[in-house]
Amino acid sequence: MQRTYKTKPNADRQSRPMTTSTDATTSTDATATIDATATIDAGTTTNPAAGPVRFETKIAVLLREDLETWQRLNVTAFLVSGLGTALPEVIGEPYEDADGVGYLSMFRQPVLVFEGTKETLTAAHARVLSRALPRAVFTSDLFATGNDRDNRAAVRAVPSAGLDVVGLAVYGPRNAVDKVLKGARMHP
Repeated sequence: MQRTYKTKPNADRQSRPMTTSTDATTSTDATATIDATATIDAGTTTNPAAGPVRFETKIAVLLREDLETWQRLNVTAFLVSGLGTALPEVIGEPYEDADGVGYLSMFRQPVLVFEGTKETLTAAHARVLSRALPRAVFTSDLFATGNDRDNRAAVRAVPSAGLDVVGLAVYGPRNAVDKVLKGARMHP
């Protein structure tokens, strides 16, 4: 089942369309207002008066606030790749344009990006471990390595409590993810 959503505008960003794919057994949750033109593959029009569409889960990335712009982008890309490979349920259907050209599948729901201090990241890391939620980690040591083997060795060399976490991705029930991210703020 395919739905098209228009996100709720807020003071910080413009409204932009978002497409997610879901099947009949998958529930949806991203704070979004259903656009009046949204349709379900069966051809029915959704009811815009029904209120916000919400996914029961959340994908979130938390970045340390002192990272350079290129580092923020790089860390985010690495972190979300971990979620997509380990959790097939977060991936939607492949895309295709009007000319029949195919494109890779992407996440079925928005990825929310947050930032926080070093202390916020340390606390979030401890909370995500205590809740046993699916997570990906990026440490400051990974900026000095150049390949996957060395990246894994750099993380393996440091005990969990000693990791200098600069980025964390987490997936799970909305409330649990919100608790992990306590103290973080939306990325500007």
